[in-house]
Amino acid sequence: MNYKVLFLILFTLTHLYQLVLNVVQHRSANNPTPANVADVYDDATYQKWRAYHGEKSRLDILRTGVSWVLTMALLLSNAYAWAAGLFPAGAFWQMLAVLLFNTLAETVVFLGFSWVDTMVIEQKYGFNRTTKKTFAIDQVRNFLIELVLGTVLMGLLIVIHKAMGDWMILLFAGVVFAIGLCISFLYGPVFSRMGNKFTPLEEGELRSKLEALLTKHGYQVKAIEVMDASRRTTKSNAYFTGFGKMKSIVLYDNLVNSMTPDEICAVFAHELGHGLNKDVLKQQIMNMGNILLMALAVWLTVRTPAMHEAFGFAGVNYGFAFILLSGLLGLIQPLTGMGMNAYSRYAEYRADQQAVKEGYGEALIGGLKKLARENFSNLAPSPALVVLEYSHPPLAQRIEAIEGKS
Repeated sequence: MNYKVLFLILFTLTHLYQLVLNVVQHRSANNPTPANVADVYDDATYQKWRAYHGEKSRLDILRTGVSWVLTMALLLSNAYAWAAGLFPAGAFWQMLAVLLFNTLAETVVFLGFSWVDTMVIEQKYGFNRTTKKTFAIDQVRNFLIELVLGTVLMGLLIVIHKAMGDWMILLFAGVVFAIGLCISFLYGPVFSRMGNKFTPLEEGELRSKLEALLTKHGYQVKAIEVMDASRRTTKSNAYFTGFGKMKSIVLYDNLVNSMTPDEICAVFAHELGHGLNKDVLKQQIMNMGNILLMALAVWLTVRTPAMHEAFGFAGVNYGFAFILLSGLLGLIQPLTGMGMNAYSRYAEYRADQQAVKEGYGEALIGGLKKLARENFSNLAPSPALVVLEYSHPPLAQRIEAIEGKS
């Protein structure tokens, strides 16, 4: 079998799929706006949104095209094998060489896209507050996090595979699942605090209402904090985090400054609904199927030296197995992703109903409209795009469900 041709085709099909999604996203700007969300944008803001949406989607189309060119160039030239040749022999060093080269190449090539996205388009439309210094620090931090996580994961793979051989599939799947679960639950208390400042929410109506929401359902309030998201963006969000019954509430400062106390409580009641229904944990468990597929793909790539030899390696390179993995999963994950997204949209509807139960239905509608306006959301995405890509239902459909019309 000509593995080189096979993977070139797989990567091409993966990029083609993403390109189709980008084009559908771009064209969705022409869809008519549903009547129940027509008040989100006035005429001037709507035209501004269309211009913003057009620039963002065109950048995505170009990014996908450049990603395909980069992928083809690196694979056709056997560049990964060349990079590995610069490092000492040994499974770990050879793996590190490929991961370092891949992460560095992607960072350098796509740095310009990140700059245009954040410092040009977001700046042009009034969303960006990231300084050049903060942008640079974020890029270095993201590079290091990606490299370290990849190295740790593939280093574990080397140890597990050499110790267990073909039996490594289940153990590796379990390790990936555990890491993913830890990252998910540690985002709030650990990762979100890298590069952000948190201050306690001052005493008053909002704090009292948020505490009452938590204690009503048996949770203990560890902290209610405001994150300085305005350093980077004008967009808003809120979440709560913590283990067991001890929870912390985190509000973007943009959210606190733009919404009424009832609207903020409505948004948080929605997040509380996710917590009460253990949606994060359920989605992680559902993701186990994806992880098993990934483990199977990894197993195929580390037990088939011919795959690596086709790209200039003398034998199996665990770092290159990570590259091949994205090609094998590129056409499978959209199918499994549809199921995950369908559940996620269901969970969003259910979490909205929690806000309704708490008496914040109308406030939630007002809050969601403000979030849509501030985040420059697409009010009329194409139905196919929703099915394939959206983890949240479109705003118009959420409002219909909140009002009991669907």
